Amino acid sequence: MTMIKLFKNRWALSTVVTTLIILVISVLLASVVTYYAINVVSTRVQEEHLHITKQHIWLNATATPGTPAYAVGSVMIINTGGRDVVIDKIAVRGQECPWNLTETVGQQKFVTYCTTAGAIPEDLTYVPNFNYSGGVNYNMLGSTQYNFTVPTNDLILKSGYTMLIYIINPDSIAVNDVGLTVSITIHTAQAVNYIETNVQAVASS
Repeated sequence: MTMIKLFKNRWALSTVVTTLIILVISVLLASVVTYYAINVVSTRVQEEHLHITKQHIWLNATATPGTPAYAVGSVMIINTGGRDVVIDKIAVRGQECPWNLTETVGQQKFVTYCTTAGAIPEDLTYVPNFNYSGGVNYNMLGSTQYNFTVPTNDLILKSGYTMLIYIINPDSIAVNDVGLTVSITIHTAQAVNYIETNVQAVASS
């Protein structure tokens, strides 16, 4: 019996060595799984990145309520990520803005936009003459003209491009809101982008 015990102790692995081997294998497997998960998440999520700026909400108290000159919102969106982005919803103060013309009791509500590959360093300005009948060629910045159109579906913003958006008569904007802060949310397939701006008063020129 004594000889058998000596033989086993001489050739078998100790408990400490066995435990170390199991720990090392577990750590290696966990590292591989973690590395794979990080790659999947970074590939699917981190490539979408929007830079949203130059947001405004204007209200013209001298214009007729419900006309395109009465309440106007604007925002500029730059797709700085590595993938194209679908903008499926824009909301002002939590109220969704309709893409196409919505007329109720004489109030016109719609969104108009244009896309450009160039940089726009200047701020966006109030535009009183947007109308629903086709596009609007508007000499907005210097000698450059931008052709704004009314979308019929969700907006697609390619990687590296800039989109200018004007919102005609966003909901819940009235004279008493001048000077107050309101929210604008841009909804994409993967994220909700939240910004705020103050309601500005304008006068017809």
